[in-house]
Amino acid sequence: MKLLSRILKKANGLIGFAMLAVVLLTAVLGSVWTPHDPLKSDLMNRFSSASAAHPFGTDMFGRDILSRLMRGAWVSVSIGLATLVLPVVLGTLLGSAAGYFRGWFDRLLMMVLDALMAFPGLLIALGLMAVIGANRYGVILALSFAYLPAVTRVVRGSVLSISQSEFVEASRAMGNSRLYTLIVHILPNCLAPLIVLTTMMFGWVLLAESALSFLGLGVPPPEPSWGNILSEAKAHLMRYPMLGLLPGVCISIALLGVNLLGDALRDELDPKSATASSKETL
Repeated sequence: MKLLSRILKKANGLIGFAMLAVVLLTAVLGSVWTPHDPLKSDLMNRFSSASAAHPFGTDMFGRDILSRLMRGAWVSVSIGLATLVLPVVLGTLLGSAAGYFRGWFDRLLMMVLDALMAFPGLLIALGLMAVIGANRYGVILALSFAYLPAVTRVVRGSVLSISQSEFVEASRAMGNSRLYTLIVHILPNCLAPLIVLTTMMFGWVLLAESALSFLGLGVPPPEPSWGNILSEAKAHLMRYPMLGLLPGVCISIALLGVNLLGDALRDELDPKSATASSKETL
């Protein structure tokens, strides 16, 4: 709570938190309630203008746009949160083992990660989706694998740095095992960069999921996600630009909120970054 209160005292932290809170609340609400059925077509009311019944109008199939945006928020956010679990858990295990125990495992793992990081994460996800097929669980698996190298390298670097600290040497001198020292003394001190990276990754995953769905390799229609709503609208943008503008604004709000909150978190959890920022200001 103290960390949250410090973050909310910063302008970027407050704005980012508010924007992200709106997105998350919309997603939670969209999972249990929408003004209309987001999957129900009404061809007699295609492309209807904004009204009391349909505040954002209807799309090319007569479906309520607001309802689809709300349900799409739930789909995109749930995929983003689920995608973070595997890279964070597995990346922490691999990175800590490689950074602390070193040896042949560290060398082999770094060779594999260097090869994977030579390709953009979205390109790796595209290749995996072509094999797995377009579905929600395939998106989660593909994006988890694509962002695993980033988490592993960050945790490994933190462990390498912290393992040289005096308190780690003191723990060894007291007779504690290497595994005990790693779990009790080293990993808790790796949380700061991991929290910042996880926050930023949420935005990356939202954008990647939207890109995959836009290309037809993500969540398959008629289930809405912000990406496939934008994809369906692209053929009608000249006559009905709001069809593409609204999901684009939703994606932009989510990404901007994540980036602002991530910057505030980094300033609070990384003293070196905060010092550097203050020097630049002066």
